[in-house]
Amino acid sequence: MRRTWLALALYPLLWSTAPAQRQKDHGTMVIVFGQEATLPIPTLARGKANQDVADLLFLRLMRVGPELVTAGDRGFVPELARSFTRRDSLTLAFELDPRARWHDGRPVTANDVVFAFGRGRDPAIDPSHALLLRNLASVTAEGSQRVVIRFSKVYGEQLYDAVWHIQPLPAHLLDTIPSDQIATSTYAAAPVGSGAYRWVRRDAGRQTVLAAMPDFFLGRPRIDRVVILLARDPEAQLNLILDGTADALENSSPTTTLPRLRVRPEYRLVPLPSFGVGYLLFNQRSYGDRSQPHPILADRGVRRALAMALDRAQLVRATLGDFGSVAEGPVAQLHWIRDPNGRATGYDPQAARRLLAERGWRDTDGDGTLDRNGQPLLLRLNFPGTSAVRNNMAVQIQEHFRRIGVRLELVRLDGPVWAERRGKGEFEIDFSQAVMDPSPAGLVQSWSCAGRGGSNVAQYCNPAVDSLIDRAMASRTGALPLWREAVRTINSDTPAVFLFTPVSGVIVHRRYADLNLRPEAIWSQLWRWRVTPGQQIPRDLTPP
Repeated sequence: MRRTWLALALYPLLWSTAPAQRQKDHGTMVIVFGQEATLPIPTLARGKANQDVADLLFLRLMRVGPELVTAGDRGFVPELARSFTRRDSLTLAFELDPRARWHDGRPVTANDVVFAFGRGRDPAIDPSHALLLRNLASVTAEGSQRVVIRFSKVYGEQLYDAVWHIQPLPAHLLDTIPSDQIATSTYAAAPVGSGAYRWVRRDAGRQTVLAAMPDFFLGRPRIDRVVILLARDPEAQLNLILDGTADALENSSPTTTLPRLRVRPEYRLVPLPSFGVGYLLFNQRSYGDRSQPHPILADRGVRRALAMALDRAQLVRATLGDFGSVAEGPVAQLHWIRDPNGRATGYDPQAARRLLAERGWRDTDGDGTLDRNGQPLLLRLNFPGTSAVRNNMAVQIQEHFRRIGVRLELVRLDGPVWAERRGKGEFEIDFSQAVMDPSPAGLVQSWSCAGRGGSNVAQYCNPAVDSLIDRAMASRTGALPLWREAVRTINSDTPAVFLFTPVSGVIVHRRYADLNLRPEAIWSQLWRWRVTPGQQIPRDLTPP
């Protein structure tokens, strides 16, 4: 009954029932998100939902090519920049496409690019991007159509750093707004971008609506309208597919989804290798007083014992089936540094008990939970209720810990609350799932000492790891063994238990053709999709 009410309540918001003439391969796309995109603006966007919407609204100078190669100067695909030249080993010059326009009709200029890089390189505004852009010495404009980026040193991913991390912003709308007020400005309420889709509206807590730019300079989109529905509960997300309200859903749980999709043959589950990694992140600082070490998790031996308690292969099999594999560390399936022979801490519950006993943790009162000096070995695991995979796996992890005498309290949180607590370091163990950058250089965000002001919310710091990452980034020929040694060192420190790297299960209605799902920016090429002629449904026939 509740599902039917939800569909009927949303239906008038999505489309009119009065059909109108449309081109035969045009249509609408309704996507279900588990998180709300409240601030989908580059240099402000935090979280996957915000970035996914930002990728529809804003272009980059260039994007990574289909081979996902991030080193060198080959394979990158033009977007706002139609070409680039290398002036010397430290300097790249980009020529902007003169056809590129902001959604208000103003041309995209070199000043817009310089403005966005100024924000992204400022650690007070955007510490995560500032860390990634630390090797850029300057970004300047030569006239209105040329941007010159100079680097402080020679390394293999200069072009990648110049085009991937920053999506240009409209300086003519933002340069008069104080940096700390943009998030609350009228611009933030209705962002103006340069991409294939423009902002229409956001109905808070319900949906976001975008419309295609018919004169988009790279080609007219045939998906004329994108509606993003918010459903925080995994069951509600799937129900919006099963009752026909929505067209697409990412990150569904394949083991539970596939059997239920059999009743809706008009949908298919598309496997997509990903840059995602799921892991249990240990906070080594005390909950409520980050100036002090955590009384339990600051001990590397305890962290290793917790890792040994988890049969990760069984967890992945039971939860993801063929749609995932055990993670060897903070690297994803698609990363070129992934080591097929790499092994993190193995499953050994007996060794885990021995290691905890050496640390003084024993069951002195016979209640099944280890204790030390009267303190039970009790930990709390925060996870978002919007993630079906993490909901499912958290219960299994609780049982695995119970078998070695560790009591785990499951703290299921609403998505925004979970994200806020994670960002502030208000957790003991966080069930994280990161979508990593195509380049392994993104490891600096969460696993370097320098990242502690941004994404490294658990405050992990090992100078040996930093040194290995720096040497790997600077190397022109011998980077692979250095990257793999950095991963092995992180695994040895056990700041987290790296559980799985998923194959993303994307549910998509079969009427769509020319699907181009990008693992590094999943919906960014939606404008290239079309509806198969003769297969339009009523919501495809209503003009945007």
